[in-house]
Amino acid sequence: MEGYGKVIIRFPHICGREGNMMKHLMQMITKRKRKYLGAGLLLTAIFLSALTSGCALNGLHKGTQDLTRNIPKEEVETVDMMEPSYESVNPRKELTEFSLELLSENLSHGNCLISPLSIVSALGMTANGAEGNTRAQMEQMMHTDTAVLNDYLKAYTDYMPNSEACQVNIANSIWFRDRDSLAINEDFLKTSRNYYDASIFEAPFDAGTRDDINSWVKKETNGMIQKLLEEAPPRDAVMYLVNALSFDGEWRDIYKKNQIHKGTFNAENGEHQSAEFMYSTEAVYLENTLGRGFLKPYGDGAYAFAAVLPDEGMTMKEFLERLKENGITDLLEQTRNKTVCVRLPKFTVEYNVVLNESLTESGMKDAFDSQKADFSSMAHSDNDNIYISKVIHKTKIDVDEKGTKAGAVTAVEVSEGSAVQTEEPKEVFLDRPFFYMIIDTRQNFPLFMGCLMQLE
Repeated sequence: MEGYGKVIIRFPHICGREGNMMKHLMQMITKRKRKYLGAGLLLTAIFLSALTSGCALNGLHKGTQDLTRNIPKEEVETVDMMEPSYESVNPRKELTEFSLELLSENLSHGNCLISPLSIVSALGMTANGAEGNTRAQMEQMMHTDTAVLNDYLKAYTDYMPNSEACQVNIANSIWFRDRDSLAINEDFLKTSRNYYDASIFEAPFDAGTRDDINSWVKKETNGMIQKLLEEAPPRDAVMYLVNALSFDGEWRDIYKKNQIHKGTFNAENGEHQSAEFMYSTEAVYLENTLGRGFLKPYGDGAYAFAAVLPDEGMTMKEFLERLKENGITDLLEQTRNKTVCVRLPKFTVEYNVVLNESLTESGMKDAFDSQKADFSSMAHSDNDNIYISKVIHKTKIDVDEKGTKAGAVTAVEVSEGSAVQTEEPKEVFLDRPFFYMIIDTRQNFPLFMGCLMQLE
C-alpha cells in the first residue's frame, strides 16, 4: 500500500519596483523514512512580490542557488514524546480534531484524502512568519500555540519510528524569488531551519524553477507525485513553503493468492462496482456507537491501517460530524484484542484540493486578505502587502496485497492472539463507504485520513 500527498500555500503580493535585497536563507528537512504504504506531500507556496529562492538538488537550472548552508542549523531542546509528563500538554488530540474538521468540510460526493501531518507542518512553518490577528487566527484554528506546535513537530519528526519494513520520509523546503524589493526576516529562516530542518533555495521563478521544484517533489515522494507545478510560477509569486511527507510500509500479514477474491463494492452513488477484496483475520477490533472497524499493522506494528465502517443508514457526513464530537483519539484508545474477520478492497485514491475556503471557514481569514494579512515576521516588501493566495493539498494512496517480507512474523502473532479467543469472531466487511487512517500506534496520530466513497 502506498500513499502520497501534498499541499501548497501561495502568498501573492502585487509586485512593484525593487528595493531592499533579500537577506538569508535556510535549509530543508530530509528525514527519510519511507516504506510501502502511504505518503503525503504538503506544499506551501508564498507568493510575494520581491523575493529570492533556491534549490538543494543536483543539476539545478541556471539562476537557482542552494542557500541552505548560509544559515547553520542550531540544536534546539525539545520534548520527549514518550515521557509521561508530556502527555498533559501533547497537542496531538487538538491537531487531530482540526484535521477531522478539514476532512469533513472537504467531503462532498466522492473520495477524500488528507495528510494531517503534512498540513500542520506547512501551516506551522508559515505561522512562524505571522503576527497579530493573522497568527492568532491560525493558532485558534489549529487549537495550538505556534511555539508548542514547533516543539511538537520537531520532537515528532525526531521520534518517528523507522524500520526496514516500515519507513517514513518528511522534508521541508523554502523557495524565494530572486528580486530586490523583498527582505526576508532572518529569525523566520532560523526558526524554519532549527525546528523544520528546511532547505532554502533562491531562484528566478521561471520554467527552470518549476522544473527544480517538481524534481524536489518527485524525489521526496519517491516518485509517487511527479510534479507540483504545471506552469512557471505566476509573476506575483515570490515564495513557496513546501512540506513533503511519504510513508511506505509493508503489511505485517501476508496476503496470499487464495486470500484475494472478487466481490462487489457498493459505492455512495448507488453504483455496484467490481472489486478485489483481501480477506484476513486481524487481532485488534474497534467499536463505538458510530460503527465498527479494525487495525491492521505494518512491519513491526509501529504503524497501522485503521478502518471504521459506519453503522447502516448513517451517511459519511453524519459519521464525521458525530466523530468530531466523540473524538478519534478516544476511538483509538478503545481498541480491544478480538479476532476480526476482515474484507478490505484493493483501492487507489488521488485527491487534489484547494484549502482556501475550508481554512477561511475554520477561522483563518486574515491570512488570505491582501489588506489584513500580517506576515511581517516572515518578510518585508517595499511594494505591497504579503498574504496567502492559495493552499493546495495533493494526496495519493494505493492499497494492495503487498507486504510479504513481514508477513511470516505477523502470521505467528495473529495465531497467538486468536488462540485465546472464546467468543465468536467479529466481522468487518468493507464493501460500502468507510473511513480510514494510517496511524502511528504509539502516539495515535494520523499521518493520513480519508473516506473511500467509491473505487476509482
